[in-house]
Amino acid sequence: MEMKVKEVAELARISVRTLHHYDAIGLLTPSQKTAAGYRLYSDEDLGKLQQILFFKELGFSLKKIKEIIHSPSFDKCEALQLQKKCLLEKRERLDKMIGLIEKTIKHEQGEIEMSNKEKFAGFDFSQNPYEQEARRRWGNKAVDQSNAMLNEMSNEERMQMGEEMNEIYRKLAHLKDGSPESKEAQAAIAEWFTFLNRNAGSYSLEAFRGLGEMYVADERFTKNIDQFGDGLAKFMRDAMAVYADQNK
Repeated sequence: MEMKVKEVAELARISVRTLHHYDAIGLLTPSQKTAAGYRLYSDEDLGKLQQILFFKELGFSLKKIKEIIHSPSFDKCEALQLQKKCLLEKRERLDKMIGLIEKTIKHEQGEIEMSNKEKFAGFDFSQNPYEQEARRRWGNKAVDQSNAMLNEMSNEERMQMGEEMNEIYRKLAHLKDGSPESKEAQAAIAEWFTFLNRNAGSYSLEAFRGLGEMYVADERFTKNIDQFGDGLAKFMRDAMAVYADQNK
Protein backbone atom coordinates (compact mmCIF):
# COMPACT_ATOMS: atom_id res chain seq x y z
CA MET A 1 0.00 0.00 0.00
CA GLU A 2 1.40 3.39 -1.00
CA MET A 3 2.22 5.95 1.68
CA LYS A 4 2.10 9.73 1.47
CA VAL A 5 5.21 11.78 2.03
CA LYS A 6 4.17 12.92 5.52
CA GLU A 7 3.52 9.31 6.57
CA VAL A 8 6.92 8.22 5.27
CA ALA A 9 8.62 11.11 7.06
CA GLU A 10 7.00 10.13 10.36
CA LEU A 11 7.82 6.45 9.83
CA ALA A 12 11.50 7.06 9.03
CA ARG A 13 11.81 9.98 11.50
CA ILE A 14 13.09 12.38 8.88
CA SER A 15 11.61 15.61 7.58
CA VAL A 16 9.26 16.03 4.64
CA ARG A 17 11.76 18.55 3.34
CA THR A 18 14.45 15.85 3.29
CA LEU A 19 12.24 13.54 1.21
CA HIS A 20 11.50 16.38 -1.20
CA HIS A 21 15.25 16.97 -1.52
CA TYR A 22 15.93 13.28 -2.21
CA ASP A 23 13.31 13.43 -4.96
CA ALA A 24 14.73 16.64 -6.44
CA ILE A 25 18.26 15.23 -6.78
CA GLY A 26 17.05 11.89 -8.15
CA LEU A 27 18.16 9.90 -5.12
CA LEU A 28 14.70 8.62 -4.16
CA THR A 29 11.86 9.32 -6.54
CA PRO A 30 8.45 7.99 -5.40
CA SER A 31 6.93 5.38 -7.70
CA GLN A 32 3.66 7.22 -8.12
CA LYS A 33 2.04 10.61 -7.86
CA THR A 34 -1.64 11.41 -7.51
CA ALA A 35 -3.53 13.52 -10.04
CA ALA A 36 -3.06 16.42 -7.63
CA GLY A 37 0.73 15.89 -7.63
CA TYR A 38 1.09 14.27 -4.19
CA ARG A 39 3.97 11.82 -3.86
CA LEU A 40 3.12 8.16 -3.12
CA TYR A 41 5.81 5.78 -1.85
CA SER A 42 5.66 2.01 -2.43
CA ASP A 43 7.22 -0.74 -0.30
CA GLU A 44 10.11 -0.82 -2.79
CA ASP A 45 10.62 2.92 -2.30
CA LEU A 46 10.73 2.41 1.47
CA GLY A 47 13.36 -0.30 0.99
CA LYS A 48 15.49 2.19 -0.97
CA LEU A 49 15.01 4.79 1.76
CA GLN A 50 16.21 2.30 4.36
CA GLN A 51 19.35 1.72 2.28
CA ILE A 52 19.94 5.45 1.98
CA LEU A 53 19.69 5.93 5.74
CA PHE A 54 22.03 3.00 6.44
CA PHE A 55 24.65 4.46 4.11
CA LYS A 56 24.17 7.92 5.65
CA GLU A 57 24.83 6.47 9.08
CA LEU A 58 28.12 5.14 7.73
CA GLY A 59 29.19 8.60 6.58
CA PHE A 60 28.47 8.41 2.84
CA SER A 61 27.60 11.59 0.96
CA LEU A 62 24.27 11.70 -0.87
CA LYS A 63 26.19 11.79 -4.16
CA LYS A 64 28.00 8.55 -3.30
CA ILE A 65 24.82 6.88 -2.07
CA LYS A 66 23.09 7.73 -5.34
CA GLU A 67 26.02 6.34 -7.29
CA ILE A 68 25.95 3.07 -5.34
CA ILE A 69 22.23 2.28 -5.18
CA HIS A 70 21.71 3.19 -8.85
CA SER A 71 24.62 1.04 -10.00
CA PRO A 72 23.52 -1.74 -12.41
CA SER A 73 25.37 -4.25 -10.23
CA PHE A 74 23.94 -3.10 -6.87
CA ASP A 75 22.78 -6.04 -4.74
CA LYS A 76 20.51 -5.16 -1.80
CA CYS A 77 21.19 -8.31 0.23
CA GLU A 78 24.92 -7.91 -0.29
CA ALA A 79 24.57 -4.28 0.79
CA LEU A 80 22.82 -5.28 4.02
CA GLN A 81 25.60 -7.73 4.86
CA LEU A 82 28.23 -5.04 4.23
CA GLN A 83 26.28 -2.47 6.26
CA LYS A 84 26.03 -4.88 9.20
CA LYS A 85 29.77 -5.56 9.05
CA CYS A 86 30.58 -1.86 8.82
CA LEU A 87 28.23 -0.88 11.65
CA LEU A 88 29.79 -3.51 13.92
CA GLU A 89 33.22 -2.06 13.09
CA LYS A 90 31.89 1.44 13.75
CA ARG A 91 30.53 0.32 17.14
CA GLU A 92 33.96 -1.04 18.02
CA ARG A 93 35.57 2.28 17.06
CA LEU A 94 33.00 4.21 19.11
CA ASP A 95 33.68 2.00 22.12
CA LYS A 96 37.36 2.87 21.82
CA MET A 97 36.53 6.58 21.56
CA ILE A 98 34.34 6.38 24.67
CA GLY A 99 37.22 4.69 26.49
CA LEU A 100 39.53 7.48 25.35
CA ILE A 101 37.09 10.13 26.65
CA GLU A 102 36.85 8.40 30.03
CA LYS A 103 40.64 8.26 30.21
CA THR A 104 40.92 11.95 29.26
CA ILE A 105 38.44 12.90 32.02
CA LYS A 106 40.62 11.13 34.57
CA HIS A 107 43.66 12.94 33.16
CA GLU A 108 41.93 16.33 33.48
CA GLN A 109 40.96 15.49 37.08
CA GLY A 110 44.56 14.66 37.89
CA GLU A 111 43.97 10.96 38.47
CA ILE A 112 46.26 9.75 35.65
CA GLU A 113 48.85 11.13 33.22
CA MET A 114 48.40 10.95 29.42
CA SER A 115 51.00 11.59 26.74
CA ASN A 116 50.08 13.71 23.71
CA LYS A 117 50.16 10.57 21.56
CA GLU A 118 47.66 8.84 23.86
CA LYS A 119 45.30 11.82 23.67
CA PHE A 120 44.80 11.24 19.92
CA ALA A 121 44.84 7.45 19.82
CA GLY A 122 41.83 6.20 17.89
CA PHE A 123 41.29 9.28 15.72
CA ASP A 124 41.40 8.64 11.97
CA PHE A 125 39.72 11.05 9.56
CA SER A 126 41.84 10.16 6.53
CA GLN A 127 39.06 8.39 4.62
CA ASN A 128 35.76 6.57 4.87
CA PRO A 129 36.83 2.88 4.98
CA TYR A 130 33.30 1.72 4.12
CA GLU A 131 33.08 3.77 0.94
CA GLN A 132 36.12 2.08 -0.55
CA GLU A 133 34.56 -1.34 0.04
CA ALA A 134 31.21 -0.27 -1.40
CA ARG A 135 32.83 1.14 -4.55
CA ARG A 136 34.83 -2.05 -4.94
CA ARG A 137 31.63 -4.10 -4.84
CA TRP A 138 29.26 -1.97 -6.88
CA GLY A 139 31.46 0.50 -8.74
CA ASN A 140 33.77 -1.97 -10.44
CA LYS A 141 31.57 -5.01 -10.88
CA ALA A 142 29.80 -3.68 -13.96
CA VAL A 143 33.17 -3.08 -15.61
CA ASP A 144 34.33 -6.58 -14.70
CA GLN A 145 31.18 -8.13 -16.18
CA SER A 146 31.65 -6.27 -19.46
CA ASN A 147 35.30 -7.35 -19.60
CA ALA A 148 34.26 -10.98 -19.10
CA MET A 149 31.96 -10.78 -22.12
CA LEU A 150 34.70 -9.16 -24.20
CA ASN A 151 37.09 -11.99 -23.37
CA GLU A 152 34.69 -14.47 -24.94
CA MET A 153 34.71 -12.64 -28.31
CA SER A 154 37.06 -13.18 -31.23
CA ASN A 155 39.42 -10.38 -32.27
CA GLU A 156 37.27 -9.67 -35.32
CA GLU A 157 34.12 -9.42 -33.17
CA ARG A 158 35.88 -7.08 -30.74
CA MET A 159 37.04 -4.80 -33.55
CA GLN A 160 33.57 -4.68 -35.07
CA MET A 161 31.97 -3.96 -31.72
CA GLY A 162 34.57 -1.31 -30.90
CA GLU A 163 33.94 0.53 -34.16
CA GLU A 164 30.18 0.44 -33.63
CA MET A 165 30.64 1.79 -30.11
CA ASN A 166 32.95 4.57 -31.30
CA GLU A 167 30.49 5.56 -34.00
CA ILE A 168 27.76 6.02 -31.37
CA TYR A 169 30.16 8.08 -29.24
CA ARG A 170 31.05 10.27 -32.23
CA LYS A 171 27.38 10.77 -33.05
CA LEU A 172 26.63 11.82 -29.47
CA ALA A 173 29.70 14.06 -29.37
CA HIS A 174 28.28 16.09 -32.27
CA LEU A 175 25.10 16.59 -30.24
CA LYS A 176 26.60 17.27 -26.81
CA ASP A 177 26.28 21.06 -27.00
CA GLY A 178 22.53 20.77 -27.55
CA SER A 179 19.72 19.51 -25.36
CA PRO A 180 19.84 15.88 -24.10
CA GLU A 181 16.05 15.89 -24.56
CA SER A 182 16.24 16.63 -28.30
CA LYS A 183 14.89 14.14 -30.80
CA GLU A 184 18.38 13.60 -32.25
CA ALA A 185 19.99 13.05 -28.84
CA GLN A 186 17.31 10.58 -27.78
CA ALA A 187 17.60 8.66 -31.04
CA ALA A 188 21.36 8.34 -30.55
CA ILE A 189 21.05 7.35 -26.90
CA ALA A 190 18.45 4.74 -27.90
CA GLU A 191 21.14 3.23 -30.14
CA TRP A 192 23.44 3.15 -27.10
CA PHE A 193 20.78 1.39 -25.01
CA THR A 194 20.30 -1.23 -27.76
CA PHE A 195 24.06 -1.65 -28.18
CA LEU A 196 24.62 -2.28 -24.47
CA ASN A 197 21.82 -4.81 -24.20
CA ARG A 198 23.14 -6.67 -27.22
CA ASN A 199 26.82 -6.65 -26.26
CA ALA A 200 27.28 -5.97 -22.54
CA GLY A 201 24.54 -7.83 -20.69
CA SER A 202 20.96 -7.03 -19.79
CA TYR A 203 20.19 -3.44 -18.80
CA SER A 204 16.84 -2.34 -17.42
CA LEU A 205 15.90 1.31 -17.81
CA GLU A 206 16.90 2.01 -14.19
CA ALA A 207 20.19 0.17 -14.66
CA PHE A 208 20.77 2.25 -17.80
CA ARG A 209 20.14 5.43 -15.79
CA GLY A 210 22.51 4.19 -13.08
CA LEU A 211 25.21 3.47 -15.63
CA GLY A 212 24.90 7.03 -16.88
CA GLU A 213 25.48 8.29 -13.34
CA MET A 214 28.65 6.21 -13.18
CA TYR A 215 29.94 7.89 -16.35
CA VAL A 216 30.28 11.08 -14.31
CA ALA A 217 30.90 9.68 -10.81
CA ASP A 218 33.72 7.34 -11.86
CA GLU A 219 36.66 9.22 -13.39
CA ARG A 220 37.70 6.14 -15.38
CA PHE A 221 34.47 6.32 -17.38
CA THR A 222 34.63 10.11 -17.68
CA LYS A 223 38.20 10.12 -18.98
CA ASN A 224 37.49 7.44 -21.56
CA ILE A 225 34.23 8.96 -22.86
CA ASP A 226 35.46 12.55 -22.88
CA GLN A 227 38.17 11.57 -25.36
CA PHE A 228 35.44 12.06 -27.95
CA GLY A 229 34.67 15.56 -26.65
CA ASP A 230 34.84 17.42 -23.35
CA GLY A 231 31.58 17.12 -21.45
CA LEU A 232 30.34 14.09 -23.40
CA ALA A 233 30.09 11.92 -20.27
CA LYS A 234 27.79 14.45 -18.56
CA PHE A 235 25.71 14.83 -21.72
CA MET A 236 25.28 11.04 -21.99
CA ARG A 237 24.33 10.82 -18.32
CA ASP A 238 21.60 13.42 -18.80
CA ALA A 239 20.39 11.89 -22.06
CA MET A 240 20.27 8.41 -20.49
CA ALA A 241 18.20 9.74 -17.58
CA VAL A 242 15.75 11.36 -20.02
CA TYR A 243 15.56 8.12 -22.01
CA ALA A 244 14.83 6.10 -18.87
CA ASP A 245 12.05 8.51 -17.84
CA GLN A 246 10.45 8.66 -21.26
CA ASN A 247 10.39 4.91 -21.82
CA LYS A 248 9.01 3.70 -18.50
